[in-house]
Amino acid sequence: MDYEPPFLEIYKILLQGSLDVDVGINTSDKSEWCELPLIDLSKLSLGKHERVECMEEISGAARTWGFFQVVNHGVSQELLQSLRCEQMEVFRNPFAHKSSENFLNLPARSYRWGNPSATNLRQISWSEAFHMFLPDIARMDQHQSLRSTIEAFASVVAPLAESLVQILAQKVNIKFSYFQENCSANTSFLRLNRYPPCPFSPRFFGLLPHTDSSFLTIVHQDQIGGLQLMKDGNWVGVKPNPQALVVNIGDLFQALSNGTYISAVHRVVAAEKVERFSVAYFYNPWKDAVIESHMMPRVYKRFTFGEYREQTEKDVKKTGDKVGLSRFLL
Repeated sequence: MDYEPPFLEIYKILLQGSLDVDVGINTSDKSEWCELPLIDLSKLSLGKHERVECMEEISGAARTWGFFQVVNHGVSQELLQSLRCEQMEVFRNPFAHKSSENFLNLPARSYRWGNPSATNLRQISWSEAFHMFLPDIARMDQHQSLRSTIEAFASVVAPLAESLVQILAQKVNIKFSYFQENCSANTSFLRLNRYPPCPFSPRFFGLLPHTDSSFLTIVHQDQIGGLQLMKDGNWVGVKPNPQALVVNIGDLFQALSNGTYISAVHRVVAAEKVERFSVAYFYNPWKDAVIESHMMPRVYKRFTFGEYREQTEKDVKKTGDKVGLSRFLL
């Protein structure tokens, strides 16, 4: 199919005579899927007792899991279904077309696929994605349906992220004004993900193990499954919930909360016969935003978001992997 990225071509040398090598991916079958903490956000608008209880559930999940699911989140099923249809359509464009510089009229490197710099089987990634900062969405004037659907999604999920961040900040005595000063719609971004069928599944990743370089990430995944997170030293699969959005803590919030909140390592395992779609919203600050906890004793050095991104880029180029917050430990 002309829309599939040339995975076999870029991974050819790595794959030759190497498929009998154990790359260490132990996948969970559906009976081993875990139930993430499920939080009903409608309780926030009920009585004082229900609101306090809901806030405790959110902060508790962030402390113990780093992941949770939310329902009654304000994003309609109709909008989510429309977004999935638009994703399917845009990813069905010929590879030569969607990988060209001017596709969707987005900045260079908005479209990304696989891991062309992989040097071993553990670094193989079987996925493609469109990364877009929210201000860039307005540039997609030749794709009005996709643009309007993404704008509608962003207009709902952005205030949801702010609401969750405000609750989490309050629980660790961080003033919400910090986020108001350092974050905005112009600093956050969306990523549309597609995980094509992989003939070598479940041997390879759709998305490599990593933590998110954000304060907070909100994800809508389809019902295929494949998202896994590290919990108590073991990989557990996140059971899809058609009514829920998945929320996870990012590295910046772990650092800002002095390690109180967990930025959990997670990954996506490739599927053999079906494709998987998801969309992620990353709540990020400006490049010059200072990440510094005021809780004592401090676990992490003071750093800016720009310094964190630069260090991550260096590590990826040098080692093929993101090292993350351990670079900034005191």
